[in-house]
Amino acid sequence: MNWKLILMLSLFGLAMGLATVFFIPSNIEAAFWLPIFLLCAFLIARGTSGNAFLQGVFLGLANSVWITAAHVLFFARYIAAHAQEATMMQMMPLANHPRLMMIFTGPVVGVISGIVIGAFALVASRFIKPRVRLAGQPS
Repeated sequence: MNWKLILMLSLFGLAMGLATVFFIPSNIEAAFWLPIFLLCAFLIARGTSGNAFLQGVFLGLANSVWITAAHVLFFARYIAAHAQEATMMQMMPLANHPRLMMIFTGPVVGVISGIVIGAFALVASRFIKPRVRLAGQPS
C-alpha cells in the first residue's frame, strides 16, 4: 500500500471539500470529480505495482474525511449554498442533527466513490506500467 500516494492524492478531496463550500454548486460538482477520479486512477496505476483497486478505495475514504470535515466545519456556509442538499437532509434520519448525519454518511459516500476510483485504477493498471525505481534513486 502506498500511503504517501494516497495522502497526496487525498488533497484533491481537501480542495474539493473547500471548493464545494465556497465556490462549486452541487449541480456541476460531478464535472470536477470525474477528471479528478481519472487522474487519480492514472497516478495510482503509475505509482503502485499492485492493489490498485484497494488503493482507490482507501483514497475514496481519505477524500471523505477531508470533505466531511470541510462541510461540517463550514456547515452554515455550505447549507446556504446547497438548498437541494438541505431539503434532502430534512427527509433523512437525524434531520435535527445535520452535522452528525454528515459524519455518518461521509464514510459511506467515501466507500462508494472509492469503489469507483478503485475500478478506474484497476482498469488503468491493465494499460499503464508502474514506474520502476532503481536502488538508491530518490523517490
